[in-house]
Amino acid sequence: MNRSACRWILRSLLVVAVSSVASILPLQAQVDTGSITGTVTDASGAVVNGAKVTLTNEGTGAALSLTTGSDGSYTFSPVRIGSYKIDASAQGFKTVSQTHIVVNVSANVLVNLKLPTGSVSETVEVTGAVPVLQTQDASVGQVMDTRNVNNLPLNGRNFTFLAQLSAGVNSPQADTRGNASTGAFSANGFRPAQNNYMLDGIDNNSDTVDFLNGTNFVVLPPVDAIQEFKVQTTNFSAEFGRSGAAVMNATVKSGTNQLHGDVWEFFRNDKLDAADYFERTLDPNGNAHTQKGELRQNQFGFTLGGPVVIPHVFNGRNKVFFFGDYEGLRRRQGTVQTGAVPTLAERNSGYTNLQDLITGQSGNHTDILGRTMPIGTVLDPATTRVSGTGFVRDPFTTACANEPAGFTYTLALCPDLNIIPVGRLDPNAIKLLNLFPNPTSNKLTSNYTNSPVLRENRKAFDARLDVNFTQKDQVFYRFSYVDDPQFIPSIFGGVADGGGFYQGNQTALAQQSALVWNHVISSTTVNNARAGLNYLHTTRNIPEATNLSDLPGQFGIQGIPQQKENGGLPAFGINGLQTLGGNAFLPSDEVSSTIQLNDDFTKIYGKHTFKMGIEWQHVKFSTLQPPWSRGQFNFDGNYTDIPNVGGGNTGRAQFLLSPMA
Repeated sequence: MNRSACRWILRSLLVVAVSSVASILPLQAQVDTGSITGTVTDASGAVVNGAKVTLTNEGTGAALSLTTGSDGSYTFSPVRIGSYKIDASAQGFKTVSQTHIVVNVSANVLVNLKLPTGSVSETVEVTGAVPVLQTQDASVGQVMDTRNVNNLPLNGRNFTFLAQLSAGVNSPQADTRGNASTGAFSANGFRPAQNNYMLDGIDNNSDTVDFLNGTNFVVLPPVDAIQEFKVQTTNFSAEFGRSGAAVMNATVKSGTNQLHGDVWEFFRNDKLDAADYFERTLDPNGNAHTQKGELRQNQFGFTLGGPVVIPHVFNGRNKVFFFGDYEGLRRRQGTVQTGAVPTLAERNSGYTNLQDLITGQSGNHTDILGRTMPIGTVLDPATTRVSGTGFVRDPFTTACANEPAGFTYTLALCPDLNIIPVGRLDPNAIKLLNLFPNPTSNKLTSNYTNSPVLRENRKAFDARLDVNFTQKDQVFYRFSYVDDPQFIPSIFGGVADGGGFYQGNQTALAQQSALVWNHVISSTTVNNARAGLNYLHTTRNIPEATNLSDLPGQFGIQGIPQQKENGGLPAFGINGLQTLGGNAFLPSDEVSSTIQLNDDFTKIYGKHTFKMGIEWQHVKFSTLQPPWSRGQFNFDGNYTDIPNVGGGNTGRAQFLLSPMA
């Protein structure tokens, strides 16, 4: 399947009016930045026209200046997230300086400044905290800064799990695409695929069909590389668009004038864990014992950021900054899986004795002749005949043959009940059933438990370069890379497989580039341009498809493909047993790419802000997923159970019996 879409979106044209005297409504929230706005007044509360206001990033030293308008107002937008200092000065007044003003992603920070009378050379330090309540923005959301992201406990160190701390956000229900175990979430009842994931203002959404990588996003930086993120669930600006659920807006750290970095290693080991409840099996002598599944997990990496300095050649302080990170994950984890396999009595009898179907279940069924028989009784499809308005068939037994209507079959009266003549069994069916492993318990259902080992070797990195060309031009480029190959084992492995769609050999390669240019045309006019490129390639196939043998010749199933990555057995759905063979929808190969161009233009007239923007995306994805390419066979027991009653789990008997002419 191929789709090529070009999407033009007129992002927003917002005209904002003043609501009351001395009230200020600043710029609507920026995609990956924020804004600072306020009014400069004198001691009496009168506005100061023409005051010089300078905004300085306390980390990088980058500064930007403007003058207040006739109403004394000023607005800095967009402002990259971080900590800032504001200085305000005017002739006849002392200089006022306020430090440690924190700008969060998509936040509108209100900073009003009051200038006392005096000399400009005198400076007044303002220590009062900036109001936290966002009265200028009606959107509902939760900001997680670097402190929260780093300090809150996170299983797997995936920052998207913290989204569930936001209002209206919950873990998704099953079968909603996007795995909850990888950070997917539901906002306001919507599916995870209806969220909008953004990274540094760039679209970070996976556009594939089946999300083979288990997530709804393309790249996922480590928590130590995230400056902060915000989850907005309602009333967000039109510039976010795309979907009706939540917006997760994250930003990657940038370098500062100080060299900073960290190194980490997190490990887990089964020696430190208790056994899973289901890890209770039988040894070869039939004795119960517990064997813990293997767990060896190491998650390690580092971050480093600072100014670009080449001694005696180039000093990039206040101008050029770098940031990079790397994270690796090595995981070996036993995955406890439980299913149903043929019993030892069935296997040892060559599948002629199916009496465990009766002894392993309770209750009785009655046919239209009034004959009562235990649940699990195998009926001979060759005896099917019309009786009145329905059909009847007789059980496999010679001891109780030709019994009258109303007869009650029991193992005590009919000791050969469910004994099938060997001549009626299909030899290929016996070969296939022998692919099942021996049971690990003496039950009829859920009698096999295994802990095959999942293997994952993930590596990911981000590299970012920020350049302040002038006070009016700031540019940054970021490249992100993720390579996450996994072997997700099925319950049986080998040719028997028994796995589902989300098991097999999996690859996931993701890349993202982001280029952002912020240009201050004047103190009241700003343009922000962004370009992004996403690439995601995911595959999943049955492991045994890469190690082929003559399966058609061995099992008498002709016409099934046996190519690399598309081989193995068909899927056999046998009522009462675990699926045998590979999943019918594997192999699967999905590729998506997105080219994105954005431009936002902002014009400020006094207390009024006009904003407009345009977004262009070229989205392309392709899917290779031949459904049922090897076929699928289902044996539900309808031909070996009481007609129109069923429920006896006799699918294995239907599978074993040779086809009738």
